[in-house]
Amino acid sequence: MRDFSWKYFMMTGDVDAYLLYKEAAALGEQAAFEIEPDEQEEALE
Repeated sequence: MRDFSWKYFMMTGDVDAYLLYKEAAALGEQAAFEIEPDEQEEALE
């Protein structure tokens, strides 16, 4: 989704496409920080 929205923004300059790109990036970063408690315990071992 990020690639598509970025390419669409670059081709058209559509602000909504840029905002979608930024939102998708923020959600991706948020998901990277969300780790299940069991996975945290395994990572510490």
